[in-house]
Amino acid sequence: MNHSHDDVIRAKKLPKVGQTVRSRKYGTLWRVMEKREVWQSTADDPLSGKSHLTPAIYLSYWKIKKGVLPGIGKMMGYAYTIYDTTFESNWEIVE
Repeated sequence: MNHSHDDVIRAKKLPKVGQTVRSRKYGTLWRVMEKREVWQSTADDPLSGKSHLTPAIYLSYWKIKKGVLPGIGKMMGYAYTIYDTTFESNWEIVE
């Protein structure tokens, strides 16, 4: 089945730009600074032996620190596809 970028956003319930998320592992707060549609290569299909591209949503995060301007300091980003559970496992939406 072919999925779209919108399907990924809906299925994963990803946050919007400007929303705050909390790391489940460390309890730190991060702000979503950017949301981008990208394509991610998947592992080879066992039946055909070919790899293919699947839609993904790339989110970049900025670690919130009191007294530090947005975008200055620690930043990181991840791409989420409809097939992984990394967003649900690692983040919770605060606002």
